[in-house]
Amino acid sequence: MYFKRFYQQWSVMEHDPKNIMLTCIYLACKVEESHVSAEELGKGIQQDPQVVLKNEMIVLQGLEFELIVYTPYRSMEGFIYDLEQPFVQRMGTAGLQALQGLRTAAGFIVDKMMLTDAPLLYPPGQLALAALRIANQEEPKVDLDGYLQDLPEHKRLQHSCVELMAKLDAIQLLVKESKQPLEAEVRHIDRKLKYCRNPSLQDEAKGKRERKTKKGDRKRPPSDVAMANGVHEPLDLNVAHSAKRRQSEGDVMI
Repeated sequence: MYFKRFYQQWSVMEHDPKNIMLTCIYLACKVEESHVSAEELGKGIQQDPQVVLKNEMIVLQGLEFELIVYTPYRSMEGFIYDLEQPFVQRMGTAGLQALQGLRTAAGFIVDKMMLTDAPLLYPPGQLALAALRIANQEEPKVDLDGYLQDLPEHKRLQHSCVELMAKLDAIQLLVKESKQPLEAEVRHIDRKLKYCRNPSLQDEAKGKRERKTKKGDRKRPPSDVAMANGVHEPLDLNVAHSAKRRQSEGDVMI
C-alpha cells in the first residue's frame, strides 16, 4: 500500500521503483513492529542499505507521514464472527467448519486483491465482503447471499443492497482481470526506465550492438558479408561467356 500511494504523488521517472519498493518494505516492518535493520535487509537481498536509508524520508514525505493502513483482513474477521453465531446454531460443528474453510479461502482472495488497485478505490469493509463472496462462489459453503441482502438494514449502512452488490461486482471484476507481470516484461520496463533517465546508456548499448555486429562480420566469408550488405560480386566474364556458349549448344541439339 505504501508503494502504491507513493506513486500517486511521484513518477517512476523521478524515483527508481526498485529502491522505493525496498524502502516501503523497511517502513512497513517498522510500523508493524517487526523491525528489520537496513543492514539486515540489504544483506538479505544483496542491495546497498544506504539506498534504503537515503529514500526513507522521501517515502515518508510522499505518504504525507500517514502510515496507518486499514486492510480488509480485520474487516473479514469481523464478518466471519458476525456469521458464526447463526450458522453454528443452525448447523452445529459443520457450520463452524464451513466458516473456517471460508475464512481460509477468503484470506487468499484478499492477498490477491491487495495487488490490485481495489484498496485505493474501495473501503476495507467492501473489500472483505467481496473476498468472502468470491470465495463462497468458487466453493459454496454458507448462504452468503441472504446475509448480504440483510446486511444494509442490519448494520444501518449508507448503501442499499443494490448499490452494495454493484460495488462488490466491480471489486470482483478488478480481481478477475488482475494478472502478475512476466519477468521478461518487468526487465523490459526496467531497461526502458534506465534509458529514459540516462539517454547516454541507450547510445552505449547501441554502440555495443554495432561493434558486436562488425565483429561477427569479420568472422564471416567476404562473399557472405557482401551479400548481407546488398553488394553483389562482379561476375567473371570468361565464366559468363562459357555458360552462354553451353546454353547455345544445348539449344541447337534440342
